[in-house]
Amino acid sequence: MSEGKVEKEHLVFGGVDVVDLAERYGTPVYVTDENELRTNFRSYKSAFETANTDTDIYYAVKANGNLALLRILASEGAGADVFSGGELHLAKSAGIPVDKILFNGNSKSEEELREAVESNVKVSVDSLDELQTLSAIAVEMRKEPEIAIRVNPDVSPAVHQKIATGLRESKFGIPFYETVAACEEAKRLSNILLTGIHCHIGSQILDLRVFREATGKMMNLVEELYEKGIELEFVDLGGGLGIGHSKEEKEIAPTPKDLAEVILPTFEAKMQSLGINPKLILEPGRSIVGPASILVSKVNTVKQAYKNFVAIDAGFNLFIRPAMYDAYHEVVVANKLKDQDSVLCTAVGPVCESGDIIAKDRMLPVVKRGDLVAILDAGAYGFSMSSQYNGRPRCAEVLVCDGKVDLIRRKESVEDLIRNQEIPKRLK
Repeated sequence: MSEGKVEKEHLVFGGVDVVDLAERYGTPVYVTDENELRTNFRSYKSAFETANTDTDIYYAVKANGNLALLRILASEGAGADVFSGGELHLAKSAGIPVDKILFNGNSKSEEELREAVESNVKVSVDSLDELQTLSAIAVEMRKEPEIAIRVNPDVSPAVHQKIATGLRESKFGIPFYETVAACEEAKRLSNILLTGIHCHIGSQILDLRVFREATGKMMNLVEELYEKGIELEFVDLGGGLGIGHSKEEKEIAPTPKDLAEVILPTFEAKMQSLGINPKLILEPGRSIVGPASILVSKVNTVKQAYKNFVAIDAGFNLFIRPAMYDAYHEVVVANKLKDQDSVLCTAVGPVCESGDIIAKDRMLPVVKRGDLVAILDAGAYGFSMSSQYNGRPRCAEVLVCDGKVDLIRRKESVEDLIRNQEIPKRLK
């Protein structure tokens, strides 16, 4: 999160008083700082700009697919890693060029494959079954889509098992030892242009050694393919760089520059030894949008029971990461920043589930009904994973920039809960 300033004891984010935002738009409300978003993206571009390597940054749309944010990133030169027909539509609608979109995914429908072929975007092929299906579709449509083979590199990062995507037992990708055969099959099939290989090892990774391991394995694979006469136009090493959610993590969290210092030497050494020059593609998501947003909520009630419960109006219906991944996020009382943290509290949401815990056992100032609790670093996998569970309409999103405020998503109404439902005539 960009550093908030204290003004009249209030959290100021993107030059705007968070208390004023809550009064204007209600709570809960997601708030994104445009300058922070741009800065985070630019940090990747500057870190990977070298004389020897042509690098493209494909933002992972799954992290946060708000059109305004995608439009900002498009204006910065971002490509897009998309995982569905819906995300493809979002990326194109935001103005991201189709030649900088990779359609990823382990279970694409035939409809999605057709949409990808029709849109002229690259497809990351996840299985031999999908490869053969895509070839048949391309022949029928008289197109020649560019593809990458998604590789399961069998690399194990020290992250929650639900966000480790490069494990041997993961559902993603073709096993490493079968990749060469899959590439040879792609070269044999009609109307398929094999132009790259692709991997992704996980999310919220703070130990850079696994990126070095994955880069080494992928570049050795490039060499093996080269020796078999298969030259590639790009190597996509995915995303996954973590951010610091706690104060301790923030002190050790690696930067894009740190990541570049791990990846580029191995990548460039192999290019030089083979005399080739493939493009490097990266797919960051969390590290770009995560620190750029906060979720502002209001305290509905304070209850002293076995614990001191601070019940807020944002639960896992809007922010599921703590419940789903045991994720830690800092929380602050946005209207009492100068007050001393003196009470051990557990912040919980309004959802009818015991697991609806946002922040467990945190020292906070004395909290009362009506106070504002801000969840920090909430821009990634927040609204994009939200739901209408318990019949709760989803909240608004606003964009702040140097004191200016724009609404970028309206708050849903109860009518939105039933907008697409139909009651059969026999039940009326």
